[in-house]
Amino acid sequence: MAGTIITPSVLQAIFQGFSFIFNDALKGVDPTWNKVAMSVPSSASAQNYGWLGQMPRFREWLGDRVVNSLDAFGYQIRNKTYETTIGVKREQIEDDQYGLFNPMFAELGRSVALFPDELVYGLLKTGHTSPCYDGQNFFDTNHPIKDALGNVTVFASNYQAGAAGYNWYLLDTTRAVKPMIYQTRRAFEFVSKTNPQQSDMVWLRNEYEYGVDGRCNAGFGLWQLAFMSSAPLNRTNFRAARAAMRALTADYGRPLGIEPNLLVVGTNQKDLATDLIKAKFLPTDGSPGMQVPAPGVPAVIDNTDMNSIEVFATPWLN
Repeated sequence: MAGTIITPSVLQAIFQGFSFIFNDALKGVDPTWNKVAMSVPSSASAQNYGWLGQMPRFREWLGDRVVNSLDAFGYQIRNKTYETTIGVKREQIEDDQYGLFNPMFAELGRSVALFPDELVYGLLKTGHTSPCYDGQNFFDTNHPIKDALGNVTVFASNYQAGAAGYNWYLLDTTRAVKPMIYQTRRAFEFVSKTNPQQSDMVWLRNEYEYGVDGRCNAGFGLWQLAFMSSAPLNRTNFRAARAAMRALTADYGRPLGIEPNLLVVGTNQKDLATDLIKAKFLPTDGSPGMQVPAPGVPAVIDNTDMNSIEVFATPWLN
């Protein structure tokens, strides 16, 4: 078999083929990061979010306006550059074997589509050890809040400790500002290096390079819109977490009116969460999963939390 004579037009055609496969796979994936995060375009190496936590309140207009500063906090998200590269040997193109790489480029497209999920949920998992705009960990027991006189005398919690061996999250994603942020500086782009005069890999290793790179990062939005629990997922703990979110106030004691609408778990807890929220009846102790009741105690009670919140499961939180 004569094989392929490598010319610039042949390399361009191969690149276009790989690019089509990459983009087709990219468009076929439905990422979920935007269920919990807001998308923010970035125009610099880092984006400042000093306005987080500054929730202006109305006052009677007496005298001059009181200007609410939006730079009270120094929180910023620094963009990072991410890349992945695939090398194809010259001999594989000469021998018409480059079609063997099609599944790899399809998987590359899928990976790019899901990379924001990996960033956002990966950061959410570390929220109990990673600081947010107020200097406390995103999930913490002592977020400072000013009282009616403007003094920090109140400390709020959005974290429930426990030893369940897994974490679950309540989120309010109904607002313009979300609990998480996905920041994009430069979108991911599929590129190639196939010219020996421009690529050392072609010259030194006889290898053509195809890859993807982009600049982005994930960060925390408002901690008030998220609650993390390490306690067992049952009715008692679910209601305690929800009550804590509902009771949160802004500075000066103004109610925030938070109502969690999303129960987020790993796929390893999906059945447990579904039982808790979707079942018509629960065991008398309020835990999902039927247990043998004590003599004379009803086996089940009405589940008044049925369908009160959306259950969302993702493998990134397993």
